[in-house]
Amino acid sequence: MSPNPFDPTFDQLPEILPIFPLTGVLLLPRGKLPLNVFEPRYLAMIEDALAGNRMIGIIQPSDPLSRASVPPVYPIGCAGRITSFSETDDGRYLITLTGVCRFETVRELPIVRGYRRVDVSWERFAADLDEAGPALFDRARLVEGLRTYFKIQGISANWDAVESTPDERLVTSLAMICPFEPSEKQALLECGSLSERASMMVAIIEMSVLDKRSGDTMARH
Repeated sequence: MSPNPFDPTFDQLPEILPIFPLTGVLLLPRGKLPLNVFEPRYLAMIEDALAGNRMIGIIQPSDPLSRASVPPVYPIGCAGRITSFSETDDGRYLITLTGVCRFETVRELPIVRGYRRVDVSWERFAADLDEAGPALFDRARLVEGLRTYFKIQGISANWDAVESTPDERLVTSLAMICPFEPSEKQALLECGSLSERASMMVAIIEMSVLDKRSGDTMARH
């Protein structure tokens, strides 16, 4: 993927980031995440982001079952820049976030206009701003497992497009759109490299297929 000239450089990344906690939602660098925003606190967050650097942090709650007013979140998320924006007649914002760089939360700040903000550190993930090279993984094995996994999940795919998609775009898109468990999504987010993420995805897909087949076998007995 070619670098986007509108994306910030490392020294332009903000020290403070508004966060949007979403269970089971993953954003990765250079990935594109469409969001339908309707809660007043997040409408306010979008308005403030548009008036500033257009950056928002996507992060998962670490305890999806928590009923706390401010539920705990994982320490690592991914910042995205608002690259598409429209309003609806019923008061919603339809936006697209393009992933820029992962971040590590340093501390949480007081809530502003209903939404949460954190001090962040980017150093650990500075390489996210560099264009990724080819990934070292068994691509044929990934596609083979994916065919079975999609069939089980009832997901259709253009396999010619899958075969021709470059490594980073393929791995990023699959990690974001596949219905993996939240903990699996977090593990994919925290992988140190594209190759590591691809290999972990192969393992997740194969384990899911194996579990499904084992369950079907037990059900027939």
